[in-house]
Order: sequence, then structure tokens, then C-alpha cells
Amino acid sequence: MSSSTAPENAVSNARITSPPNSKSKPEIIDDKSPHCIPFILRQLSLHQSSPQNANKPFFIGLNGVQGAGKTTLVSTLSSLLSKPPHSLPVLVCSIDDLYLSHSAQLALAEEHNENPLVQHRGEPGTHDMVLAQSLFEALKEGEEVKVPEYDKSAYNGQGDRVAPSSWKSVNTPSEPKIQVVIFEGWCVGFRSTSSDEVKRKWEEGGVTLGRHRLQDLLFVNEKLREYEVLNEAFDAFIHIDAEETGYVYAWRQEQEEVLRREKGRGMSREEVERFVDGYYPAYELFTEKLRMGLFSGVDGGKGRQLRLVVGRDRRVKEVIEI
Repeated sequence: MSSSTAPENAVSNARITSPPNSKSKPEIIDDKSPHCIPFILRQLSLHQSSPQNANKPFFIGLNGVQGAGKTTLVSTLSSLLSKPPHSLPVLVCSIDDLYLSHSAQLALAEEHNENPLVQHRGEPGTHDMVLAQSLFEALKEGEEVKVPEYDKSAYNGQGDRVAPSSWKSVNTPSEPKIQVVIFEGWCVGFRSTSSDEVKRKWEEGGVTLGRHRLQDLLFVNEKLREYEVLNEAFDAFIHIDAEETGYVYAWRQEQEEVLRREKGRGMSREEVERFVDGYYPAYELFTEKLRMGLFSGVDGGKGRQLRLVVGRDRRVKEVIEI
């Protein structure tokens, strides 16, 4: 594992140009891609040098705590990689587009009506891993495939899958095959842990764990085992971590404040806290394991994960290769 402090004058350093309570929208300037692009290109070169990977796309998993600048980073990476001098056909996918359909989510909630963690989309267990596996397998084989899309505004915000007829097709005969897949999401790379470990953390209480029944947390932990179909596909991984996971509450408050001011709508402070509370148990249960490395113990896995630790201002404070 190697670690370094982020350079103060790195290219495109990020800065929040206005404080959280300012009336102007905080401008987030990317300071993460200068670390990520060289890492990706090194790992891509290693991937392509292996005969067993001939004609197989390069899969990058990307986990970013909500509000840390993940969306900005993914957009920048896709843009930089797809343009000269790299000119790589890139596909960005989000785990958000693999949520269960509205009807399937309702059925899950009804079947486990005493578990508040699965009453709405979000936690592991509310994604369609059968759909995920079929998508990943098609992409790995370079087959033409439609990429799922999810509409979070459907059913008054409960969300639903967009009709497949509207999904984007990739690897069509008229276009180059996808060479790089960036798969991003707030819980991408999370791995289930032992029941004893879940119980230990639950007994400690944490920020939100103590509010839940142990069996409800164990249910999410067990469902997460199905997500290995994603983890096993990744050739490299990027983790946008926070010095303190609790920053996610403040970052979401800032986002909603901007919405209320500019759009006349947005969650109240109390609604934001309840919203983040719905995701936070997974952060408490599974982030620690991800920090140890997704490829820990895997032959040739050293150096395949990049961890960028950001501070309250979302700027990179530490760069670690695992």
C-alpha cells in the first residue's frame, strides 16, 4: 500500500468558492481526475498486455460517498478518456439504473414489511442483480446490449425502471466496441461481512445501526453477497472516501439548500436527515472492508485500487494505492 498527501497545486485543484451558507452555489472544481487518469491508464495497459484479456473491455468500479464529487469525477473521466490522445470508447453505468422495478420493490417491501431498510430503494437488496449479471456478461463478450435506465421521479419519487425500448444500445455493428466500462455508485464495491461482525457493530450502536433490529441488518448483509457478480468483474477500483463519513449529511443539506433556493423545491433539513439515515447503515457496516482493498488477497491484486480521501471541502487530502 502506498500513500501520499495530495499536492497543493495539482492540476485542476478543487475548491469550494463559497461557504455552505452562502447564497451562491458552491463551485466544485475537479481535483480528482489528475490522480485517477494516470492510475486508470496504468491499469488499462496491464489489462491489455495480458493475452487472456484480448478484446475484453476494462471494467473500473467507482465508489463515492454521496456528495463527495463522484458525479463530477465520472463525467470528467469519461470525457478525458474518450477524447484524443486516448480516444477510448467509454461506457458509464450507474448502480442506480439497476434498481428493482417499481412493482418488484413494492413486493420486496411487503414481504419484509418490518424491515425499514428495504421499504424504499437504496440499500443493498433493492437492486436487480439478475439484470446486472446479464448486462456485465454481454459487455464482457462485446455483445450488443441495451443499458438499463431508471427514472427516480416516477410514481411521485418512488421511482421505476424506464421501458426497455428507451434504453441506449451499445456495441452495435455501426460503432466501435466499448473498451472501458466505468461502473459507479454509492455502494459499489461493498462486500458482505460475517454475521458476527455485523452483530459486533450493531452492539456498539454507531450512528444509525443501534436504531435497527439485528435481523434487518443481517438481511441486507446477506443480500450483498449477490453483488459479487459486480465485484468479480472489476479490473481496477477507485474509492472516493471521506475523512469522516458523517460529512454526507452536510453535503446533502447543501445540495438540497441549492434546490430550494433555485428551484423552489427540495427536502427540508429533517427530510434530508431521514433520507441519509436510510443509506447510512451500509456505510457503517461495509466501508471499513472496502478501505482494506477490494482485491486484498487476490493474486496480482496489489495496486489495483486507488483510494482518494477527501476533507469537508471535498478536496483530496490523501492518495493511497492498495
